[in-house]
Amino acid sequence: MILGMSLATFTMVHVFVSLTAIVTGLVVMFGMLGSRRMPSLTAIFLMFTILTSASGFLIPPLLFEKPLPSHMIGILSLAVLAVACFARYCTKLAGAWRWIYALTALVSLYLNIFVLVIQSFLKVPALHALAPSVPPVEPPFAIAQGIVLVFFVVVIIAVIRRYRPVSAPEPARKLSHPSAYKSISFADQSTEL
Repeated sequence: MILGMSLATFTMVHVFVSLTAIVTGLVVMFGMLGSRRMPSLTAIFLMFTILTSASGFLIPPLLFEKPLPSHMIGILSLAVLAVACFARYCTKLAGAWRWIYALTALVSLYLNIFVLVIQSFLKVPALHALAPSVPPVEPPFAIAQGIVLVFFVVVIIAVIRRYRPVSAPEPARKLSHPSAYKSISFADQSTEL
């Protein structure tokens, strides 16, 4: 039992949280390319990515028995996420914190997708047939991870160059009295040549 759930149920919840983090992270990533803030989705992405990294430590074997590579990725992800959250919420993306946030948020997304590729090659029969070792090391696995890495390097560079989120515009102020509006017509203006 883990947090009152069977291992199978906890694993399903962990997978749901991970996929939610990945999907919202991809939406946020493409939003960053367009300099959109997307505060709600960003909060969901960061929260679910923290949850997936932290909950991974509860899946046996526990960290205290023998640290696994997945635990090292989880520790790295949580450290990167701490910086991303600090940059996003404490510094409000001021100065260099803008690109630090972009880098750390997208590195945490990359780490989540890195683990997704590994798990896909371990759990999906068609992919497992291409790379049957545990952990997978065959060329199809290396090619898939290489494509993901190159994609993220290109996107991270593009986001760092483009991400310039602007604050929401202030609401327009209304004039207090309708007579404050003055209409001008062309008939009122006289022109002399």
